[in-house]
Amino acid sequence: MINFAVGPVQSEEEILNIGAEQVPYFRTPEFSQTMLENEYLMKQMVHASAECRTVFLTGSGTAAMEASVMNLFGENDRLLVINGGSFGARFAALCRIHDIPFTEIALEAGRTLRREELAPYAGQGYTGLLINICETSTGVLYDMDMVAAFCRENHIFLVADAISSFLADPLDMTALNAGIVITGSQKALACPPGVSVIVLSPEAVKRVYSHRSRCMYLDLRDALENGLRGQTPFTPAVGILLQIHARLVSIEAAGGAAAETARIAALAADFRSRIHGLPFEIFSDSLSGSVTPLHPLTASAYDIFSILKEQYGIWVCPNGGALKDTVFRVGHMGALTPADNEVLVSAFCDLQRRNLI
Repeated sequence: MINFAVGPVQSEEEILNIGAEQVPYFRTPEFSQTMLENEYLMKQMVHASAECRTVFLTGSGTAAMEASVMNLFGENDRLLVINGGSFGARFAALCRIHDIPFTEIALEAGRTLRREELAPYAGQGYTGLLINICETSTGVLYDMDMVAAFCRENHIFLVADAISSFLADPLDMTALNAGIVITGSQKALACPPGVSVIVLSPEAVKRVYSHRSRCMYLDLRDALENGLRGQTPFTPAVGILLQIHARLVSIEAAGGAAAETARIAALAADFRSRIHGLPFEIFSDSLSGSVTPLHPLTASAYDIFSILKEQYGIWVCPNGGALKDTVFRVGHMGALTPADNEVLVSAFCDLQRRNLI
């Protein structure tokens, strides 16, 4: 199988080999050193200051989203939630669950956020803004410079979910003045799912320590205190954390985040250049390097996903809900090459010859 999904993505052989090894005991100086290096390298990758902290949670990206919401905000906050799809809706659902007052800016699927849609909320006493830098369900990449400027002007704490845009799009936590940046192991880090990562600014750390957590497992204060010694409060996904370490070291050796972002951008551009003439429309009006969302003009998106999987040994990424039959997504993260793009586009051409698209 060739995996063009947007998570889990295709892994390098080196990462797969680590996953095949026996999982070591982790309350050791050696594992602590690995975790301290993971923290340092993650901060390098997002251009965080030395005073920032990194927390590794055993759980998917949603665990980090929930931990961020419940550990930093409460009933006295007023949040803005940018909802352009499934993952923006998830932030809104988390606010409801934790009884945090919020206003939802709902966007049409496939359309980016515009300055005039933020303007009415300026000077209205909002204390936080939650946004998915790339709304993975539709492939929309938001203008984070615009969002960051709005937050800075209005003294709003910015929570940036970079789960699918980390390493796929340029990201500078310091320049954005972001309070928190979130990502996960199964996207451009190209490791198995099961670990999510939160990089916290000094202000975010202060918020954590001034806020009473109502959850043991997702208590970020506990995670921060254990992280000082390179450990986690509970048994983590040790094998995945070792894979993340190998992947971060490899990315750093190959030129760092900028080089990996350029590699993914080139792969995305190569794919997009190959699909001219096929009966697809690109669904998003602002594309991330991580994914190309496609609207088929002559067939069901879910049928295309199923046929590629069953007849061609290729995974693309389907959608659910209202977008199930109208949009599928082709990911560009992980161990993919232009030759893999050629295989996928050849499969599309064959489907066209067979009158299946």
